[in-house]
Amino acid sequence: MKRFFTLIVFLTLPIVAQDTILLMSYNLLNYPGTTAAVRNNYYKTIMNAVKPDVLLVQEITSQIGVDGFLFNVMKTVSPNYNKGAFLDGPDSDNAIFYDSTKFDYLSNTPIATALRDINLFQIRHRVTLDTLYIFSVHLKASTGSDNEIARGREVDSLRKVTNSWPAGRNFVVLGDFNIYGATEVAYQKLRANVAGTEGHFIDPIIMSGSFGQSQYAIHHTQSPRTRSFGGGATGGMDDRFDMILFSQAVSDTGGIEYVRNSNVAYGNDGQHYNDSINRPSNTAVGQVIADALHYASDHIPVYQKYIFKQTPTGIKEIELPTSFVVENAYPNPFNPATTIAWNLPSTGVLNLYIYNTLGQIVSSEMMGVTPAGKGSYIWEASRFSSGVYFARVEFISENGSFSQVLKLNLMK
Repeated sequence: MKRFFTLIVFLTLPIVAQDTILLMSYNLLNYPGTTAAVRNNYYKTIMNAVKPDVLLVQEITSQIGVDGFLFNVMKTVSPNYNKGAFLDGPDSDNAIFYDSTKFDYLSNTPIATALRDINLFQIRHRVTLDTLYIFSVHLKASTGSDNEIARGREVDSLRKVTNSWPAGRNFVVLGDFNIYGATEVAYQKLRANVAGTEGHFIDPIIMSGSFGQSQYAIHHTQSPRTRSFGGGATGGMDDRFDMILFSQAVSDTGGIEYVRNSNVAYGNDGQHYNDSINRPSNTAVGQVIADALHYASDHIPVYQKYIFKQTPTGIKEIELPTSFVVENAYPNPFNPATTIAWNLPSTGVLNLYIYNTLGQIVSSEMMGVTPAGKGSYIWEASRFSSGVYFARVEFISENGSFSQVLKLNLMK
């Protein structure tokens, strides 16, 4: 029988009703490439102006690129920025940067598709202890039915994960979707309600037909250029490729909430349809930032704001177990992902290993120092064959070392 006690934690931080967080997505255009030393100055201008609390980027190509962007761009804005683990998948990749005074990084899980990985990042707010699940995507580019079908299949891989989750989970999907309109199959699949699940995504921007219409100019994110340089796309501002969509739980009140009307295609004043973002004048950001957006990438960033609700009394009740607890994986059997959850009696080091039936480690996640309380990890197993696997969760604290093993059934 599991026994629990209630720990009353008096927060030493100032008592405020809520914390408003800015979440940004930005396609960096083949970063670092051969021009990072030049483009870093433009990125610094942009990040100094926005100061995102959490930044997800696409088209980053290496660990060198992640480290370079952290130290040459983000840490010049604030020393508090840190990076999550980088996973080098096929083609270009995704990465996360975050304000370490506000969030703890938990994990990065790849979801395989036919072209590029979708990456699922987990971060935890340091005050409210709410976990936000962030999918960063870069879907198949270009027009044509074959490419539309490919994007739809990539979204299928994403929805297999979110449809398996219990209701009430806070998650968002963001990135470069390369979607051209509301009738495209990938967009429809993102938003489709499936009976018995809350795996769908909500788009706060209501648009019909083609996204490239002039009436939607204020929402366009590509291309801020009309001439070719640096390998980027041209054509002026006429596509809404970069988006942020969120779960039903984020749309609802309580916990993590989307701030209404906070979706911004940064630097877009709606007056540069089919034109360069830096053609004078830009009433959204001014000439210096407009120039930086023009020269940094062939996309402009998009951001939204979210409220993380705090306990208004300054007292937070955390139910802690008297011993190390690992819950049964859910769902199990599963395809392609399952959630492994735990509840820790104290702060300690947490590691997770996945074994096959031969006793070989096929996947691992070093969580590092993990706070007391509840947490979880999503094992995405689309790259693995059907069969039985074992998850060993290892917890090391000042009271000793503990581990627990779960049997997992992957059925394809």
